Amino acid sequence: MTIWTAHILSLYPEMFPGPLGASLAGKGLSENAWNLNVTNIRDFASGKHRNVDDSPFGGGAGMVMRPDVLGAAIDATVEASKGIERLIYFSPRGRTLDQAFVRELAEEPGAVMICGRFEGIDQRVLEAREVEEVSLGDFIMSGGEIAALALLDAVVRLLPGVTGNSLSLEEESFSDGLLEYPHYTRPPVWEDRAVPEILLSGHHEKIKEWRQRQSEELTKQRRRDLWDLRQSKF
Repeated sequence: MTIWTAHILSLYPEMFPGPLGASLAGKGLSENAWNLNVTNIRDFASGKHRNVDDSPFGGGAGMVMRPDVLGAAIDATVEASKGIERLIYFSPRGRTLDQAFVRELAEEPGAVMICGRFEGIDQRVLEAREVEEVSLGDFIMSGGEIAALALLDAVVRLLPGVTGNSLSLEEESFSDGLLEYPHYTRPPVWEDRAVPEILLSGHHEKIKEWRQRQSEELTKQRRRDLWDLRQSKF
């Protein structure tokens, strides 16, 4: 059986596994439900100072990661990955990360994830190595490491042997294009707020219908874009 494996390229390898070493992801990692390999990009730099960046041609602020250093790091990682071909670079120019992408990635043997720094990486690397750009959203972070951790957390929890209850994954937000319905637990009354009576009725079919309506209403109110997209498919 092939174990899903993430290969991380970073200038800060000490940031991994970070929070992924705890909870379900950490348990899955220790039990070989998934693997994590982290490579320091600086190991592929040469010279006394092992520089990985340089000034941008054409001028401008900041520095750019060198294509010779990063290209060598990518090539060595791909060769060692034994068949993993998905190359991902975290960039605000990329496709926005969503649950469909997460599910797609979870079905593959793994991915190589490139964590950029500075003003970005040389465009020639992206083109020459056919790197896919992925964005967490319309905001800027100091590097790709946190984005990689977020994507890994989303993917790993879908892998066999990581999350115990597969049914809970099927009922989550975005699983069917809707936001998830509200949840309640004991006590039945808290600060004069009661749990909806339908949830205490024991009538499973009516509970299912109620939850479906709640999901639809929440999606229409809070994520009209998701609702319109879902409607266009039916």
